[in-house]
Amino acid sequence: MRMFDVIVVGLGGIGSAAAFHLVSRGQRVLGLDRFPIAHDKGSSHGQTRLIRLAYFEHPDYVPLLQRAYELWHDLEARTGRRLLVESGLVMAGPGDGTVITGALASAAAHGLEVERLTAREACHRWPVFAVPESWAVVHERRAGYLFVEACVAAHAEAAQEAGATLETGVQVHGWRAEGAGVIVSTDRGDVAAERLVLAPGPWATDLLQIPAVSLTVLRKSLFWYRPHAFVSQAFAAGACPCFAFDAPSGFFYGFPALDQRGVKIAEHSGGHLVTDPLSVDRATDAAEQRAIEAIIATHLPTLGTAQADHAVCLYTMSPDHHFVVGLHPDHDRVAIAAGFSGHGFKFASVMGSALADLATTGSTSLPIGFLSPRRFC
Repeated sequence: MRMFDVIVVGLGGIGSAAAFHLVSRGQRVLGLDRFPIAHDKGSSHGQTRLIRLAYFEHPDYVPLLQRAYELWHDLEARTGRRLLVESGLVMAGPGDGTVITGALASAAAHGLEVERLTAREACHRWPVFAVPESWAVVHERRAGYLFVEACVAAHAEAAQEAGATLETGVQVHGWRAEGAGVIVSTDRGDVAAERLVLAPGPWATDLLQIPAVSLTVLRKSLFWYRPHAFVSQAFAAGACPCFAFDAPSGFFYGFPALDQRGVKIAEHSGGHLVTDPLSVDRATDAAEQRAIEAIIATHLPTLGTAQADHAVCLYTMSPDHHFVVGLHPDHDRVAIAAGFSGHGFKFASVMGSALADLATTGSTSLPIGFLSPRRFC
């Protein structure tokens, strides 16, 4: 039986980062995934992901984000890839809503630079937006986007260059603690390690072996719309920031046009329940498309509805929509990362570092205590 220091199950955004940080600390690492690196069957694909510091979900995420920015830029320097673009982010919604009040609370708690604007001021600065007079607007200059597939590939390639063994096309059936280590069962036989990191994305429920952590998987759609020629420059990268609308019908977000497909826009709220992540309907859902195009008509009226592309990704939701990261409650040789609830990719760099800490020393100085799986036990 092959033996490693650490086995990482799942090589998406989080697992690829963990493999890199582990091998960088001198560990003999085996990474396993059912699919190729940067595949489109889970959560870590679809061109871009938002990254932002004034985190409306909870102020406790901010120190992790600050470290994530540093680690993304370190990875850029190491690989020569452009991974993070600080394009700015405009968030608009009711002034007393969760998004605006949460972003301002995080900014105040951590001394972050954000700009408060009236709807009229925001629409004057970025004429592509239409914002109701009654709404408030927050502009975060340092927010922007990550090139999601490039980030996964960069972590994986850096891990391999440092000596990690990454194997794809491998189905992991389960794991068990045995002696002073862990045995992982796969369709290619069993492998052993002193420690295990589980980052299996939508396949987490069966692999975690923590009944108290109830995870659900949601199907989410991404849409791209090609702008009319007369406004193409206004929607282009460099001119148009990322945007988010806390609308009565849901929370919608999007990105400037980065290629010929145009502007990417999606709904963060909503979604369809998935019972089997291997058999997801990836066709365009007409109701979802209508919801997106209603937001375009209301808040991006000059964009038009010339749909250029569509994709589906998966959210793995925790009961409280916060991440589940820490040591396994029953097995201190197993570190877990799951339930990222549709807002975790921006943290992949720092989560990889935290998982490497947990797998090598059993603890981390990074402030992840509020994410511990023990909160459900």
